[in-house]
Amino acid sequence: TVNGGLGGRRPGRRLRTTLNQIQSSDMSLASDIISTVEFNHTGELLATGDKGGRVVIFQREPESKSEPFSQGEYNVYSTFQSHEPEFDYLKSLEIEEKINKIRWLPQQNAAHFLLSTNDKTIKLWKVSERDKRPEGYNLKDEEGHIKDMSTVTSLQVPVLMPMDLMVEVSPRRVFANAHTYHVNSISVNSDYETYMSADDLRINLWHLDITDRSFNIVDIKPTNMEDLTEVITAAEFHPHHCNLFVYSSSKGTLRLCDMREAALCDKHSKLFEEPEDPSARSFFSEIISSVSDVKFSHSGRYLLTRDYLTAKVWDLNMESKPLETYQVHDYLRSKLCSLYENDCIFDKFECAWNGSDSVIMTGAYNNFFRMFDRNTKRDVTLEASRESSKPRAVLKPRRVCAAGGKRRKDDISVDSLDFTKKILHTAWHPTENIIAIAATNNLYIFQDKLNSELH
Repeated sequence: TVNGGLGGRRPGRRLRTTLNQIQSSDMSLASDIISTVEFNHTGELLATGDKGGRVVIFQREPESKSEPFSQGEYNVYSTFQSHEPEFDYLKSLEIEEKINKIRWLPQQNAAHFLLSTNDKTIKLWKVSERDKRPEGYNLKDEEGHIKDMSTVTSLQVPVLMPMDLMVEVSPRRVFANAHTYHVNSISVNSDYETYMSADDLRINLWHLDITDRSFNIVDIKPTNMEDLTEVITAAEFHPHHCNLFVYSSSKGTLRLCDMREAALCDKHSKLFEEPEDPSARSFFSEIISSVSDVKFSHSGRYLLTRDYLTAKVWDLNMESKPLETYQVHDYLRSKLCSLYENDCIFDKFECAWNGSDSVIMTGAYNNFFRMFDRNTKRDVTLEASRESSKPRAVLKPRRVCAAGGKRRKDDISVDSLDFTKKILHTAWHPTENIIAIAATNNLYIFQDKLNSELH
């Protein structure tokens, strides 16, 4: 049981994190590994991208009248191939089809729009429904062939007839040839007209209607590449101010930039950096301080970042140090050497806010994910796995025992953790306590439910 109210419930009520459903492919192929997860702005749609270049959209079903307290499940709404493998003949490099990021645009009409990107090319997709078809043309027969004009003796008004619902996905724009390095982030601006894409050394600003040019707003590439000391790891627009954006670096710094100050934002407005403790410095210090993800809070007041061992909350008004620091898996500090040898130390974990900015979530190893309540300072470790989870089952909190530590019943030893099972990609419903967790080729959807006796 998770006590303490994830998502700003009032104290004293007991919450249960339950597994709502599992969506997965039957065969475990490398191309089926989920590489990004994203709810749309209402939470009614959930999109995943995978290493095979596919995008799968899930739609939430309406709540059942027979079970008024049960949440609607997410079922497959549409699947389409977003990117194909390509080859860069100039550099003799293969360009993977893997979807790095998906971002939804706010809905303006009946159709939905989303941006998806691989390492090089960003695409804008339109997702729409069709449940009627026109019939009764004057110049075409039912098969669509042109009629013999001599047989047309009267005119009729074509009518729309009902048909089975069909979801159509069509590419509306392709934004290509703007990134020399691998795209790691895309972010839609709050003006809903522009978006930015970031690679290792540059950030570009695009207009959603213009595909043949973009504006370079950050360029940290040194004149001599031997002088390169850091790369851009993530970037995001402010949720309310269209002139502000933040980007993180492999040195553990955050830079807030204001596009009103200059066309090229190489000079930041604010630099968020935690001073390093000289006594704690080691060979791995720089690697584990690299920021793998940065997210603005919904209010726009705070920044959430994730590095290898911690999640941090920063106040936009305080640059000197983080407001809060949460240890995600501090028990790995003694294992950094072996994690370096098997390359796990370079894993990039994402992080997420709940709808009220009161709880943060991020992934870990062994299919564990962590939640931290900012108000009560409580935290919980939960596991997304087929073996220990049945639909509607209440998740049992897990606890990892550090090497040499005192073990309690049901504790997991740090030596028995499976580092091939990692939760890198997570998403939180914008308003409700529903979370989506990508674990290899499985998508787990969990929700917090009040105990039935409290209704």
